[in-house]
Amino acid sequence: MYPLKFDSLYYEKIWGGKGSRIPRQNVPEGKVGESWDIACHPKGVSVVKNGHHKGIRLDELIKIKGEDLVGSKIPIDDFPLLVKILNTSERLSVQVHPDDDYGFANEGEMGKTEAWYVLEAEEGASIIIGTKGCTKEEFKKAIYENNVEEYMNKLKVKKGDVFYIKSGLVHSIGAGILMVEIQQSSDTTYRVYDYNRGRKLHIDKALEVIDFEIEGKKSNGLKVEMYDYDKIYYCLNKHFSLELYNVLTSISEASDTERFYIFTCVEGSGIIRYKNGEEKIKIGDSVLIPAKLGEYEIIGNLKLLKSYVPDMSKVENEILQNIN
Repeated sequence: MYPLKFDSLYYEKIWGGKGSRIPRQNVPEGKVGESWDIACHPKGVSVVKNGHHKGIRLDELIKIKGEDLVGSKIPIDDFPLLVKILNTSERLSVQVHPDDDYGFANEGEMGKTEAWYVLEAEEGASIIIGTKGCTKEEFKKAIYENNVEEYMNKLKVKKGDVFYIKSGLVHSIGAGILMVEIQQSSDTTYRVYDYNRGRKLHIDKALEVIDFEIEGKKSNGLKVEMYDYDKIYYCLNKHFSLELYNVLTSISEASDTERFYIFTCVEGSGIIRYKNGEEKIKIGDSVLIPAKLGEYEIIGNLKLLKSYVPDMSKVENEILQNIN
């Protein structure tokens, strides 16, 4: 096995921005709203673009390699994560995602918890995240009276900001933002309000799943400083762990036979060196580290998001060891 790269899947959206904003070559022109960079979902499956397995779909490669690729603790038939880049020129709908129980019962797929890392943001760009002390009844009335934003928590954003979007947290992304999204492999979204753009709304389902008690705020994370790199733990839940590596020169690690890792480069460039070779990585790239890769070294001056399905107690112990 080796670090895997994939051809990105591009999706036009009415709120999408120019494809040229996404930091890579050969992005289609038009209003490219989403780039699915590592995906194994009925609506889009990644295809390997490097090495011996070039041209093979991710779902097919998982069938061939099994635990060597995804790990012994990850279901072979249910790849759990989806990594995207979102690119906005207009605001998205005000929306919410269900939890797993509601998603499976009503949509036949898991719910969606996600996290955002802001790659770029125009001056004054903002997001909506959570409500401002309103009841379900007040919010429902506001939807039909077209003044829902009166009850929304609006935050300005800048490059490097991170936000943890739990299922049940109502949210929206404003114009002029480029961000990485790490999420459960689900495409279930309930639109609450769409600024009169004529698309289908899902008000009843949305009101059933919105949690008005969740506080919407920026994630500050927990920073650990090492000699050659810094590491910030941003999110830890049963669905994924999200960490940010600021690599100054190099970092050495080993893969985990129980789970795969995904690295997404959000700044700079470098190489991933492993036993049988090396793979370049630069801003905008996502790379899957197979569970059986073994030892590897990341060399360069770059920032990387690391996402994976965690053993929560293992990560908690790692954090405690690093801060003591």
